[in-house]
Amino acid sequence: MTDHHAQLRTSRLSRARVLPPWSLVAAGVLAGGLLGGGYGLLKPPEYTATSYVVAVPAERSDTATALGFAQAYGRVATQVAVLGDAQVWAGVPLSTLRSSVRTATSPDAPMVAVSATSARPAEAADMANAVARALTRHANASKADTHVGLLQFSRAVKPAEPASAPAAVTGLVGASAGGLLGALALLARPRSRPEETVRAVSVPGPAVAADAHGKL
Repeated sequence: MTDHHAQLRTSRLSRARVLPPWSLVAAGVLAGGLLGGGYGLLKPPEYTATSYVVAVPAERSDTATALGFAQAYGRVATQVAVLGDAQVWAGVPLSTLRSSVRTATSPDAPMVAVSATSARPAEAADMANAVARALTRHANASKADTHVGLLQFSRAVKPAEPASAPAAVTGLVGASAGGLLGALALLARPRSRPEETVRAVSVPGPAVAADAHGKL
């Protein structure tokens, strides 16, 4: 029974050695493409909408001060004080705003970009506008002390196309990653050593040696 199992294992190994080396790369590309494409098809599309507010210097202030406050307001926009007011206008829970809203600022312009992501385009726009509105109200409430106000520069509109990658793109990314993993596996695979050729040395047998001794 043991000999039979050994023969089966030897047969399987011999069949595996017949496969060309590039088969690992091809298998990785195929598997990665299928997984990536399936992920793109099964994952629901996500839409992103962005609203912009700009910091404006008041009296006894300048552009540099407004730029500094814009950086600060970009960090404050995702805090509970702002999101707590925004959830009333957005009509979504506070936890949804926390996970869906992101802000970005520029080192050269006193502007804050408020972006919201949702599976529904209208909801993404509503969340972005709600947070931008709440942030503007909080900033202008302390305008007398900061000498910097916030104005809405551009309202978020309902996005027409999803921001998430389509299935074709995720499939291509998966195929590339699978091919890379296959190539790494191919490089890490132990290489077979060439068989060494052993030269037999002719040694005279006892009878031949005895004849040779007799002739001497």
